Amino acid sequence: MIPDWQLPSGVDRGLWDYLHAADMVAGYDEQMRSSHLARADVAFCEYAFRAPGKLLDLGCGTGRLCAHFAAKGFECVGVDLSDEMLAKARENAPTATFLNANLVELGELPERSFDYAACLFSTLGMVRGAENRAKVLANAFRVLKPGGRFVLHAHNRFYRGLGWKQVTAQRLKTLFGRATAGDVTMPQAYGGAPLTLHHFTFGEAWRLLGAAGFEKKAHQRVSERKYLPGQRWPNGTYGYLFLGQRPTAAPNGA
Repeated sequence: MIPDWQLPSGVDRGLWDYLHAADMVAGYDEQMRSSHLARADVAFCEYAFRAPGKLLDLGCGTGRLCAHFAAKGFECVGVDLSDEMLAKARENAPTATFLNANLVELGELPERSFDYAACLFSTLGMVRGAENRAKVLANAFRVLKPGGRFVLHAHNRFYRGLGWKQVTAQRLKTLFGRATAGDVTMPQAYGGAPLTLHHFTFGEAWRLLGAAGFEKKAHQRVSERKYLPGQRWPNGTYGYLFLGQRPTAAPNGA
């Protein structure tokens, strides 16, 4: 087992255990096939990525996005930190290229080399630390060509399905500007250390994209469209899909 002090930047013990859980990888494809949220983010990417080009999937998992767009004639590259996930991804999308790398440190990918990029589902929220999450978005911006498009899927900090106690706590932390606002820690479904996911406010996600240099193009709210057992009210907005674009020219016209 890798010691804590050797964990990659932006990765804590809970995330490391999750990424390398064999049971999680074995059931991941079926989980995605049955998820409305997973279908929604692929549909949003279809809207955003309208013509074949070179596509980078940041946190590709078992390759669902690469498999989908490779079948449409896109040249796909997937990046993930889990060798177990990548092994399955190579089976699911044999024509795509896959790279084991940390999203916080992507110096091996050339600048302005992709037409499109995506960071879907809870991937950005899994990265620990606001500074590291900003680096992931900066990397996405750097590798896109001018005019290149980026899709981000972020979880909603105030999603009702988290439970009223968690939502109330998050609202108070957000109101008072606590450093841990948005961080939700839960037990691992697959064993290992607890997993912490950062949940975003709508404004926070747009601000992060703008700070990285992206122009705002479109967004979509995503819901599970169902009730949780024992609840009398809808879950509400589970998360958000954002479309940003790297400007075609620098502000001074250069």
